[in-house]
Amino acid sequence: MSKKIDFLKSIASLSESDIKSKISEDESRLKKLKFAHAITPLENPMSIRSLRKDIARLKSELKKRTLA
Repeated sequence: MSKKIDFLKSIASLSESDIKSKISEDESRLKKLKFAHAITPLENPMSIRSLRKDIARLKSELKKRTLA
């Protein structure tokens, strides 16, 4: 749970453009991970899930800021 709290604190200090760039960077990393996992299984396949959740948290923060 502390990883989630640390992540939320770190994105609170970012600007909207920084969040957008981090989203695109993480989405490309997610594609690469999925592709690598399809070819040969990853040592830790849960990293795909955690990255997906981080992207969702970033998108939620971005949406919250645009509505505010």
